[in-house]
Amino acid sequence: MSRIRWQDHVVVAEDLHHGDACVRGTRIPLRILIGSLADGLTPAEILQEYPQLSPEDLLAALAYAADVLSQEVLAPMTPRDLTDAHQGR
Repeated sequence: MSRIRWQDHVVVAEDLHHGDACVRGTRIPLRILIGSLADGLTPAEILQEYPQLSPEDLLAALAYAADVLSQEVLAPMTPRDLTDAHQGR
């Protein structure tokens, strides 16, 4: 199975939702969709809440996230890092 081309479903524009990646033709940020899946909502439940979306839009959001994560270097923070950051160190 080939991965969906997220570029056909996602738009990033400064004048649209503060430059957040959104589903093309909507103001729905991808972070909302990814977060909803992470919170345990099913694709069917998300599509029920956002009837203007298609199943392909959800797959495109996941494909976009996968591409972004493959380009980012994420460094895990320890509890001490968080404490130091909170205390301004």
